[in-house]
Amino acid sequence: MTTVEIEYCVPCGFLERAEAVQHALLSNFGEEIDELSLITGDHGIFEVRVDGEVLFEKTEDEYDIDQITRDVRAHI
Repeated sequence: MTTVEIEYCVPCGFLERAEAVQHALLSNFGEEIDELSLITGDHGIFEVRVDGEVLFEKTEDEYDIDQITRDVRAHI
């Protein structure tokens, strides 16, 4: 069972970014993902977690939707 969480900062306006990642992941791995959640946050957060493991964190990684997709593929 693969669970993906995308936590994004609401005050920062990261909803569109979160939705873009959500769309890319569901388009590529829809049959392999059991659950994908968008989680509201604040303080500039933007993280993508798969089965609890952080695969992307805004302060450490450059936002690249293709790289996020490749990282998720490697984890799945």
